[in-house]
Amino acid sequence: MRAAIIAEPQRVETTDVPVPAPAADQVLVRLEGCGVCASNIPPWQGKPWFNYPMSPGALGHESWGRVEAVGEQVTDFAPRDRVAMISNNAYAEYDVADVSAVVKLPETLDDEAFPAEPLGCAMNIFKRAAIQKNDTVAIVGIGFLGALLTQLATAAGARVIAISRRSFALNFARDMGAAHVGTMDDHQKIIDEVKRLTDGRFCDVVIEAVGKQWPLDLSGELTRERGRLVVAGYHQDGPRQINMQLWNWRGLDVINAHERDPAIYLEGMRAAVRAVETGLLNPRPLYTHHFPLEQLGAALNMSSERPDGFMKALIRMS
Repeated sequence: MRAAIIAEPQRVETTDVPVPAPAADQVLVRLEGCGVCASNIPPWQGKPWFNYPMSPGALGHESWGRVEAVGEQVTDFAPRDRVAMISNNAYAEYDVADVSAVVKLPETLDDEAFPAEPLGCAMNIFKRAAIQKNDTVAIVGIGFLGALLTQLATAAGARVIAISRRSFALNFARDMGAAHVGTMDDHQKIIDEVKRLTDGRFCDVVIEAVGKQWPLDLSGELTRERGRLVVAGYHQDGPRQINMQLWNWRGLDVINAHERDPAIYLEGMRAAVRAVETGLLNPRPLYTHHFPLEQLGAALNMSSERPDGFMKALIRMS
């Protein structure tokens, strides 16, 4: 099979390697595609805590395709089933995954891209945020995740204030139901505007979906007394400082929305299948860029640079 290898920072090689064999509790999937995750960016850039070359297909984990073979203990999946999964080496034509990380895709979603891992993350974050009808919700950072959460919060009957540095992303947020949008360019201006929009009360729920220091600072400022600050951004580039005086004074409930329990990951993925199938969630317009496996480097560069018009890159195997 063909597989992409991150040979060194910012260099990909595509080569032929053996097709992996599934273990007893695994499935082997012929992949149709894999989403490019923002968590890929630090190893692509070459942070010092990564080792190179990486294993064939490494970093790819938002995969979908059709089951090719199953392990001897597998009873819930069969060859030709169309599935989405969390796997570890999905920048390749085949990958294996534990059955605890695989969901079946219904025929109604045939031929549709389905990066289940980020879609499931959105469902789990939304559940942890406990958004209610008539809540005022600020979503700080409108990338793929923030746009999905805008849809979900709007569908729940919340009033959404979407905040992003990119005007293109704010247009997406409007299309997905945001009642108000704001450009993330001036700290105090954003605070003043949200204060005006909420009659000085600020927001019942704020979801920080960037993973940087300033958006985290801003998110705390936008959360009302006894409100919920939900940390959904992936803070992977070092320690953070927080304004504990403000958080104490306002009595904030701070929720780390990153899950690590495989069973919760799986339930989020199943919920995402139901949400997309019923139309509650529509991620299709967010898949803005498609690349063949041989152009993984270009996809990673675009995901890092996030030019105007970019929301999510997918690698397609054929």
